[in-house]
Amino acid sequence: MVWTEHGHPLQGLTGGGERVEWILPDSFRDGEEHTIYIEMACNGMFGNAPGGDSIQPPDPNKYFRLDRAEIVAVDPDARQLYIDIWIIGDAAREFPEDSWEQHKALKVCNEIIETFELGNRESLKACRKIAEDYIGSNVNSARVYESGKEPVVYGIGHCHIDSCWLWPFAETKRKVARSWSSQCDLMDRYPELNFACSQAQQYKWLKQLYPSVFDRVKKKVVEGRFHPIGGSWVEHDTNMPSGESLVRQFLYGQRFFESNFGKRCQTFWLPDTFGYSSQLPQLCRLAGMTRFLTQKLSWNNINRFPHTTFNWVALDGSQVICHMPPAETYTAEAHFGDVKRSMSQHKSLDQDATSLLVFGKGDGGGGPTWQQIEKLRRCRGISDTVGLLPRVHMGNSVDDFFDRLERKADSFVTWYGELYFELHRGTYTTQAKNKRDNRRSEAVLRDLELLATIASIKDKSYLYPKKDLDDMWESVLLCQFHDCLPGSSIEMAYRESDEMYAEVFKTAEKLFKDISKVLGVAPVQTTTVADGVALNTLPWHRKEVIAISETEAAVACGHGPLLTLRTLKLNNEPLVSLKQASKGVFVLENSQLRVKVEAGVITSLYDRLADREVIPKGRKANQYVIFDDKPLYWQAWDVEVYHLETRKELPSGETKVHEEKTHRVSVVTHTRISDKSSIKTVISLAASIKGQQSYVEVSSEVEWHETMKFLKVEFPVDVRNTEASYETQFGIVRRPTHYNTSWDMAKFEVCSHRFADLSEHDYGVSVLNDSKYGFATAGNTMRLSLLRSAKAPDAHADMGTHTIRWAILPHRGALSHVTVRKAFEFNNPLKLLSKKPTTQESGGRRTGRSNNNNNIPDPFLLLPLSEERPPVYLTEDSSPALILDTVKRGEDDEDVSRGELPAKPGRSVILRIYDSLGGRARGYVATTWHVARVCKVNLLEDELEEVQDEVVVLEEEGGGRSTSSRFAVDLRPFEVATFKLQLASEA
Repeated sequence: MVWTEHGHPLQGLTGGGERVEWILPDSFRDGEEHTIYIEMACNGMFGNAPGGDSIQPPDPNKYFRLDRAEIVAVDPDARQLYIDIWIIGDAAREFPEDSWEQHKALKVCNEIIETFELGNRESLKACRKIAEDYIGSNVNSARVYESGKEPVVYGIGHCHIDSCWLWPFAETKRKVARSWSSQCDLMDRYPELNFACSQAQQYKWLKQLYPSVFDRVKKKVVEGRFHPIGGSWVEHDTNMPSGESLVRQFLYGQRFFESNFGKRCQTFWLPDTFGYSSQLPQLCRLAGMTRFLTQKLSWNNINRFPHTTFNWVALDGSQVICHMPPAETYTAEAHFGDVKRSMSQHKSLDQDATSLLVFGKGDGGGGPTWQQIEKLRRCRGISDTVGLLPRVHMGNSVDDFFDRLERKADSFVTWYGELYFELHRGTYTTQAKNKRDNRRSEAVLRDLELLATIASIKDKSYLYPKKDLDDMWESVLLCQFHDCLPGSSIEMAYRESDEMYAEVFKTAEKLFKDISKVLGVAPVQTTTVADGVALNTLPWHRKEVIAISETEAAVACGHGPLLTLRTLKLNNEPLVSLKQASKGVFVLENSQLRVKVEAGVITSLYDRLADREVIPKGRKANQYVIFDDKPLYWQAWDVEVYHLETRKELPSGETKVHEEKTHRVSVVTHTRISDKSSIKTVISLAASIKGQQSYVEVSSEVEWHETMKFLKVEFPVDVRNTEASYETQFGIVRRPTHYNTSWDMAKFEVCSHRFADLSEHDYGVSVLNDSKYGFATAGNTMRLSLLRSAKAPDAHADMGTHTIRWAILPHRGALSHVTVRKAFEFNNPLKLLSKKPTTQESGGRRTGRSNNNNNIPDPFLLLPLSEERPPVYLTEDSSPALILDTVKRGEDDEDVSRGELPAKPGRSVILRIYDSLGGRARGYVATTWHVARVCKVNLLEDELEEVQDEVVVLEEEGGGRSTSSRFAVDLRPFEVATFKLQLASEA
């Protein structure tokens, strides 16, 4: 970066000849002496890897030197001729050899060479005059674009800056300032340059750390030259973040752009991420964006994606226009070939031949250079003078381009569902701790917002902690950047993300202590049943056995956020048993399941209620397998299909009894991976509860010190289906279990969230997990990916100790709400708290009842248990597919707003509900809060329509009555709906 002596940043520089000039400003022409400073970063544009291989771990001992700093006088004719012959020479090389345009280019190049005389400046002018015969006479200015002829290629300057990758987050802050200051300077010299850049986080860094550069950017935004785009906080991964995280990417991004630049983005801009969630079109539209740009699918390593411009449809039927630049890059050098490929590689010419050319130095930053802009001028000159080359145009914005496309949208082809990326499949697994922290932080934020909302309405002296929550969300959203969460950054970046997550969890602990005071509990685990309660943050009735201590267990049951505990009482027979059938062979059994464990694997899983064996005869479930994992190049990113040919089963050691308690039994097995790596596995079965599906839980502690190996665990099941189901954001994606076509085979490793399921129409098996995202189902074998051991770009990725939990959930019937809810519960276990001494038990008590008529005894039937209603909930007659996923305060409530946008009078609560199974889902939302009005809103909390609500009277036990408000919900399959409850003033 070039700085003035007064500490003002002026322009970025990039070594290696990329951007080495800074033009002295007119203010220096004052006869005075001026001092400038050059700030250098100890990395190149693509980090600091040794040996020229950019993805290798950086060299901490590498030094850089500023070789020269000199004042030079540029010969403009020589510089312009250099660009002239560059582009005409490209035409001679790239036009068809049998075309007159190619022969003409050769002829002009020869004439220029023959005319040029070294040292004769007049010959430069003569050479340029010859060049005009091929490129025209207007290439020295933006007038070249004023010929009035219809363009087909629209050039837009761009500077793709990875928020971290081969450099840490800290360096990105400097990259942004260097790159964007350079673009502001370039715009002053080239009036046709329009520049688009995404990522609200990067704008915020600029505003905080380089306010003078931010002011220059704002000025260019007002001029219509610098275009904030994308609408999201960062260019994030879309495979692994939760649905609510994707919502917050848009909410925080759009609010930043609106508050700082006066308008929201219309186009979602995500050129470089590793696959695209099937729910993105719906969320885009709900965030005010109807257009989408990407190009990463051009990297597919098996099938070529068939479209350039098309309508992309989400699971619920929402659609956006998608354009993938046919030059197949978001960092084009603006070569002749880039313009040519914008037509020759265009796959939607029969619908619309136009395309976007996104050019500028990227990944490491920089943006367009003067050479690139000059080259595009000459490409336009060739199109107008000679022809054959697609006509490029400069001066429009991305929105201008999509405005034109929208007029033809009805004629575009349609793509339904996810845009699966046939590369970088290893990113679902690499950097396991980072992924675990992501899952955990998402759950923590959900809980805090729910509880803080309840607390702020229960006690007006409690202030909703908006700033803390914003800070936490911004950190989590930043860590979801598409090279951070996927695991493809250097070790320094993960040290930074570890620190950010640690701060998130530290803040969460502080906030929960504050909330606990309002709720009347102490945030410490109880040691007795009488003094304890269980915290439930899920929006349905829960009934679970929970351990109080090593020797005591209790039953927690109810619908509210605080569940009363009751001592676990036994009937005549044990709730769960553990027997040794023979040496090293154990049988774990409850009223629903019988599990046979032999040498660490499950050789039988018998469903007593369904009278069905889950494991095929002769097969072994919970079998660890290891693969050689040697991708062609991108180590942290890729796992190739040929790795499946190297499968090896890991033999386990002796199985022993681990615990044998009233409510839970388990066995433990140690598995040797190598001299350096091992696994301790605990397989457990808990007491079953009548009316609820039981599952086998597995907890593994892996000591992992391997190189280029991939650890997975397999579950062969006696279920047949050509498709398996995987949880995704706000829904389910079905993918093939066979390799019939190359498109099917390409999905040999896929992304899944909390569960994957293989079901027939009347029976199925789900595999739940607490922190994993990689999965595969081939035939009837389900396979959960656990750990990889890539050595680049982080040489120590995933080395160390990992604790991982998963569960095998057999179920009668097809995939249903049973699996969805169990997956939520597996990731959100009840939390034991202590009552405050003054806290009295509240809420009615009832005798537990079961709607299951099976004759197997239920030891929990006669227990008196708490059933206090939460302040907002879905009524019992609602579709069980409906999920009340988010409860939070309104962004701009007068007691919540931080002032970035105008505050609104009153208090409100935002509810986000979705259909989780893919059918019409109807129900009622009820609340005990006093509600003045209910509105359906979008993700940005703009009101869309008013919803009719009604007051109902509830009969309480003991003859009392209470009232609540309720309103109807009717959702499309996989629809995400957001509602705003405007509270009455007395609420």
